[in-house]
Amino acid sequence: MNRLLLARTATLTGYFGLLALLLLWQAWLSPSTLPLGLVLAVLLGPLLLPLYGIVRGRPKSHFWASVLALFYVLHGAGELFATPQDRSLAVMEILLAVCLFAGALSYVRLSGGVIPRRPKNEQS
Repeated sequence: MNRLLLARTATLTGYFGLLALLLLWQAWLSPSTLPLGLVLAVLLGPLLLPLYGIVRGRPKSHFWASVLALFYVLHGAGELFATPQDRSLAVMEILLAVCLFAGALSYVRLSGGVIPRRPKNEQS
């Protein structure tokens, strides 16, 4: 399998898996005491920002998605220690966020990066 395709598959799996997990977690599996709309806006809002670029395969959107993935790793780690009854969901969130992070950064690196590189023979 092509490494670029593998990175893209890991990114999409982590991204849409994280989106579905957070939606199910907050809406059905273990609802919060806060209003559902507020919780979903805070948790899913940032994740929806790079959606268009990720679906289109843009490296810049993949980079920003990898930055956002770190927020979800931290959220999962906090939930892992704060709520013992949700530990399995928190572990899944961490794994999906790490999958998104690694896949997105690999995609950026393998696709040539966010900033186009100059040819080596060209002087600056």
